[in-house]
Amino acid sequence: MEAIEELAVQPCTSSLYLRPFRLSYRQNGTKKFWDFMRTHDSVSILIFNTSRQCFVVVKQFRPAVYMCEIERHQPQVFENQDKESFPSLENPLPAVVGVTYELCAGIVDKPGLSLEEIACEEVLEECGYRVSIADLRRITSYRSGVGVTGSRQTLFYAEVNDHMRTSGGGGQPEEGELIEVVEIPLGESMKFAYDETFPKTMGVIFSFMWFHNNIAPKLPKK
Repeated sequence: MEAIEELAVQPCTSSLYLRPFRLSYRQNGTKKFWDFMRTHDSVSILIFNTSRQCFVVVKQFRPAVYMCEIERHQPQVFENQDKESFPSLENPLPAVVGVTYELCAGIVDKPGLSLEEIACEEVLEECGYRVSIADLRRITSYRSGVGVTGSRQTLFYAEVNDHMRTSGGGGQPEEGELIEVVEIPLGESMKFAYDETFPKTMGVIFSFMWFHNNIAPKLPKK
């Protein structure tokens, strides 16, 4: 996962996932404009393994996170952002600075499938557990990237056990996915959530808090 080589930054003139636009408008009599991106909505799933009393999350390299760290340490890389050429990354940072812990998730890009069906597919592909729609509990939906994309993410909860695991997960290599499945013990989950040495998404923190408020009190006492 961390064997990152031959890094090169270049302008993005077209994308399957992002479309840049500029909205001009008048608000309370003041003329304004705002640059934004259109992208897919998404689903995410908080997975709890009841056999081992742990959360199942994923760990992967995120180029956007990596490049934020590059810009923080090497701002000159983006100084020619309006030109056609960028300086090469002669002294790249270790790839680990771009690795994050996340909930199992996926974009909504299959019109024929419901959000629940997409969520079930993602759980199987990324984490190796076969769940049905009946195994899902919808927690809520929210807007992410409100200043840039405004896309909607729908969060589900799924309880699994060791018997439901049919593979090691890891995503779909043919689509370029390289995902590591990670288990977070229930007793260590809130410490993990607030430990900044483990880069993570807000979805992890929020869903762990939701679990401790709504599910944990109902668990059998040991």
